[in-house]
Amino acid sequence: MAGTQSPVEDTLSSIAHEDHPVLETIAMMHLDTLANCNLDERTYHLVRLAALVAADAPPISYVVNMGIAADSGVTAEDAQDVLVAIAPIIGSARITAAAGNVLRGLGLVEIAGDGS
Repeated sequence: MAGTQSPVEDTLSSIAHEDHPVLETIAMMHLDTLANCNLDERTYHLVRLAALVAADAPPISYVVNMGIAADSGVTAEDAQDVLVAIAPIIGSARITAAAGNVLRGLGLVEIAGDGS
């Protein structure tokens, strides 16, 4: 039945089916947000990226959100464009921190992929 779900639902469902109540709660918080707003999917993910940067999110937040965004066609160039657009509003320190968190997040993905 996984083939009938969207990539977002597949990812959140895989988290929710584990015995991790905190992760399940977080997953459930995100299930209907796209359906409940009037943004197209690409814009939705780009807005979420901007919110992650503004909130000084940790690396794992970028891993989860940008992974789902990539499945929806958001590219690294799109993410860079968002960072350029919001830099004058949130400042260079926040942009630099976000870039570092993205890189650390990608490192987490690499480590997980190596089975280390």
